[in-house]
Amino acid sequence: MKRLAIAIGSALALAGCATDPRDIGREPHMSPVGSGLSAYDDQLPTGSTRPPALGPQMRLDENRVNLYRDVRAMTVGDVVTVNISMDDKAVLGNSTDRSRDSKVKTTWSFLFDFLAGASSAPPERKWTGTVNNDLQSSSSTQGQGSINRSEQIRLSVAAVVTAVLPNGNLMLRGSQEIRVNYELRVLTIAGIARPRDIGKDNMISYDKIAEARVSYGGRGRLTEVQQPAWGQQAYDIFAPF
Repeated sequence: MKRLAIAIGSALALAGCATDPRDIGREPHMSPVGSGLSAYDDQLPTGSTRPPALGPQMRLDENRVNLYRDVRAMTVGDVVTVNISMDDKAVLGNSTDRSRDSKVKTTWSFLFDFLAGASSAPPERKWTGTVNNDLQSSSSTQGQGSINRSEQIRLSVAAVVTAVLPNGNLMLRGSQEIRVNYELRVLTIAGIARPRDIGKDNMISYDKIAEARVSYGGRGRLTEVQQPAWGQQAYDIFAPF
């Protein structure tokens, strides 16, 4: 029993801690560079092999080639700039009004003879009566709902090509962290893009990225205050009322 009490107390204490221990008394920590691409480390070039030494003439020829080379991202490890420009507005309204009435009325008269087959049964052996059934029901439903939403985001983030699909499409993934005082804003983008949709300036709009996953959030002192503590969230899940 004592161990159970200690375990419950420890769980509640940990649940009440919504702050990363590394951030106590200091600004939120930033993720290491490349941590968002950890799942694709085996696909990214490691740079362990050094290119062969180039002579002066070879360097000049290479620079000439680079002047006319397509700078758009094509292979794993290339970088492409994603422009995120959202200006979405939605106004929806629904109204439902439903009613239903039902009435059933039945009258049934009966004569029951205890002496079946005997037409001359005495009156005390016979039952006579009338059954009246009157059933009424009604139901009505009314509902109204409205949505008024407006979102406006304009950002740019550099993404890395993490894989090239068999059909030539590119898988992109990128993240950006901006820390201001004790608040860290995090922007992430991921999706699949066609090379033809990448402009000559090596930029692509987010609306041309399939399976796009855009996240703009953060962590810090303000974010912690805006949401309940872990313990309160766990209690809300299991609380029956």
